[in-house]
Amino acid sequence: MIVFDAAHRPWPLPQQPWIMNMQWHDLLFMHWPVNRDALRRYIPPALEIDTFDGSAWIGVVPFRMQGVVPRSIPPVPYLSAFPEINVRTYVSAEGKPGVWFFSLDAGNLIAVEAARAAFHLPYYNARMSCQPTGASVQYASIRTHRNAAPATFAGQYRPTGPIYLSKPGTLESWLTERYCLYAANRRGTTWRGDIHHQQWPLQPAEAAIERNSMTDQIHLTLPDTAPLLHFARRLDVIAWLPQRLGG
Repeated sequence: MIVFDAAHRPWPLPQQPWIMNMQWHDLLFMHWPVNRDALRRYIPPALEIDTFDGSAWIGVVPFRMQGVVPRSIPPVPYLSAFPEINVRTYVSAEGKPGVWFFSLDAGNLIAVEAARAAFHLPYYNARMSCQPTGASVQYASIRTHRNAAPATFAGQYRPTGPIYLSKPGTLESWLTERYCLYAANRRGTTWRGDIHHQQWPLQPAEAAIERNSMTDQIHLTLPDTAPLLHFARRLDVIAWLPQRLGG
């Protein structure tokens, strides 16, 4: 059930009707601090790269989607549920902090094409599996998109502690509590798309990563240090159509 409590949001809900609802399941946040300059050339000039204590952050986020449907339309099993993995960093424009996606791989051809057209997002086709086994999740993805840079991920992860809500001002809140995404079309026009959800029900996590070449596409070698890990079992989300910046 969609809950519209918005007291935790940094700005009010959009006045326009939302158009899409979805659920995110078995999600793992993997984050590494990186030099902001290593990301700058991949992000439109209209967007400022956010930093926390002087570092930009890059995330690799595997999960599975369910109930992905336009408003007031019932789910269709094949079209509405599929794995997804994204590569992201954090940006701001016009005072609104959000997410910039370097890529989003999904195991559903129709969803990939629809998201590219409607949300201007860099979605790619991939052969994927997401298998919950008890408390753990076994995850694998190999990009199959024609003429796209290769990208693979394989590993197992699980939560290791109780659910909690992040506190404002902490790194985990800065990384996760963002209520819009940014994207750019082929002409370089930049867009912002609002989303809404309750606060993330985070859990500490552990992961055994077998393969991860998801950041090779932006020529970024991840630090040797272990990533910061957070798990979320489920989050219900609604989304609005993107609006052109400055429009």
